Amino acid sequence: MESEKVIDHIVNWLKDYATNSKMNGFVLGISGGIDSAVVSALCAKTGLRTLCVEMPIHQHPSQVTRAENHILNLKKKFANVTDIRVDLTQVFEQFKGAVPHVEVNPALDLSLANTRARLRMTTLYYFAGLHGYLVAGTGNKVEDFGVGFFTKYGDGGVDLSPIADLMKSEVYELARHLDVADEIINAAPTDGLFGDSRSDEEQIGATYDELEWAMIKEEEGKSAEDFSGRQKEVFKIYKSRHNANKHKMVPIPVCEIPVHLK
Repeated sequence: MESEKVIDHIVNWLKDYATNSKMNGFVLGISGGIDSAVVSALCAKTGLRTLCVEMPIHQHPSQVTRAENHILNLKKKFANVTDIRVDLTQVFEQFKGAVPHVEVNPALDLSLANTRARLRMTTLYYFAGLHGYLVAGTGNKVEDFGVGFFTKYGDGGVDLSPIADLMKSEVYELARHLDVADEIINAAPTDGLFGDSRSDEEQIGATYDELEWAMIKEEEGKSAEDFSGRQKEVFKIYKSRHNANKHKMVPIPVCEIPVHLK
């Protein structure tokens, strides 16, 4: 991949989209992870206003530190970058206290994790509406179109997706060219939605390198029966996630009423 040319292409695409939309800049959440670090750097390079928002909810200290350090480095390089911290912990706790739930429900943890992502989406759109900004998405190709590892109307609720055509490995490549800090590049990817340090790999059951391999093989028309051992296991994980989360990747179903019934 010609990383520098890809960076220039994305930066120009972002700038053109914002200009044509008559918007003033971009807003995005900074998690301390590789994807938000890369997207924020790309937005900053447009020269347009870029608002980086920290939105901790019982966040692991290491994630907070990485996010803070990244924002500080960006602000040193780009005069158009500003930041704000909105601690949503109390909002989240108030929400939990307002809704009925059964502690033994096995779906409770995931439902609350998705609630965190949706509270953050709401916060980003508050600032977007306030300043005339576009909400920049941070999902990559494997997450958005492979295994669907994002929250519908949470981190999936965005105005535009600068890196959604890039594999995770390609995002890392761009990160090195954008001088993203080693502490972010070397950190285990995590969605940060459970208040601990559990990684994406622990949740999914496969690494991003493995998932990229499975995504490519699936696009080549392969099936699980073409593989054995770990490869077969990974391919099954990929297909299972892809099928279960396909509803996130397609338009909302619309019940079309026959003309003769109207």
